[in-house]
Order: sequence, then structure tokens, then C-alpha cells
Amino acid sequence: MQTFFTESNLWLRIATVPVYVGSIVLTAELLHRYTDTKPEYVRKVVHIGTGNVMLIAWLLQLPTWVGIISAVLAGIMTLLSYRFPILPGVNSVGRKSLGTFFYSVSIGILTAVFWHLNLPYYGVIGILIMAWGDGLAAIIGQKFGKHPYTVLGNTKSWEGTLTMLLVSYTIVSIVLFSVQGNIWQTWMVGIPVAIAATTVESIAQWGFDNLSVPLTSAGLAFAINQLLIG
Repeated sequence: MQTFFTESNLWLRIATVPVYVGSIVLTAELLHRYTDTKPEYVRKVVHIGTGNVMLIAWLLQLPTWVGIISAVLAGIMTLLSYRFPILPGVNSVGRKSLGTFFYSVSIGILTAVFWHLNLPYYGVIGILIMAWGDGLAAIIGQKFGKHPYTVLGNTKSWEGTLTMLLVSYTIVSIVLFSVQGNIWQTWMVGIPVAIAATTVESIAQWGFDNLSVPLTSAGLAFAINQLLIG
């Protein structure tokens, strides 16, 4: 494993990021233009797909500056897309929100903090909870949600909320298990993190959950795990 990650193939590993993100965006645009896929589902393809960038960066051991620069460029592109029709498939839902921009900011902040601490997996936890937890919660809630409730003007479903809770716990547990193994702390940390992430997602508005959920999840996972392990 260490032999593969050398300076000579660094640029090859870095190139994986734009190629992967480009394929996700292209897939979303093709779905938008040539299929009858609902706009919200097209957005979720991008939402879930791009979140995996953090996992790729961790697995490929990419340096901190790659994540930060990528987040800055993504943020600029996102802001431009709100003004110009750069990515119609991504911004076709018709909601006024800075959610996609906040997503980029989250990736930049978590990369800067946890890559610097040499603890990148906490950043991965934060973004994957937002990507898969929130993404699947929205899909399940819209398709199967039969029991709605309202919090601070946000209408959710208990089906979607339960999905967010379970997916968040699963992500924390899997990531920590891959790092620290089968110890009791691995399976305990995800409980408060999942509850907090689900609560924050339920009350956030205007796309702010794309910032608050990743930062809350990553920060809480770090704090609790450090407290329990010592």
C-alpha cells in the first residue's frame, strides 16, 4: 500500500478527483436532458456522488491542498451557476438555496482541519453523513413518507428521518471500525452523532444543513471518540 502512494504518481491520484466529479456531473446532465428523471432525484445523484470525493481523497491519501483548492473551485462554479445556466441539471429544482455552495464550504473546512490533524476520517464521516444520510432520507421521504411532521417550518417525514438516523449511525460505525477496529467505542460514537446530525438536518433551512450537518457530525465524532479512547 505505501509503495503505491509515491510522489511520482501523485498527479495521477489527483487527476482521479476531477475525472470522478466530472463523471457525476455528466451523468446528472444526461439524466436531466434525456430522461424523465425528477429534478430532485437528479440533484441527489450529484449530492451523493460528489460527497464520495472525501472518501476517495482519504483512500488515495491526497494532500490537504488538493481538497481545499477543489472546494474553492467548486464553490466558485456553484455561485456562477446560480447566475448563469452552467449546470441546469443540478439547479433545476427551483428552490432558492445556497445548499450546493455550503456543501463546497464544508468540504474545504473539514479538509483543512482534519487533514492537518492527520485524522482525515473524521472529515469523511461528516461529508458522507451529509451525502448519503441526507440524500437517502430525501429520496425515501419523498417516495415512501406517509407520516409527515413540521419543525420550524420544515416539513419532514418520519420515514425520511429514520433513514437519516440509521444511515448516519452506519457511516460512523463503518469508518471508525476501519480505523480502530472492533472495540466498544466504535459502536457507541455513532449513537449521539446520528441523533445530532438528524436533529440539525431537521431544523436547518435554505440549504444551511449542507454546512451544519457535516461540521456537527465530524466535530462531535472527533470530540466523543477522543473522550472515550483518551
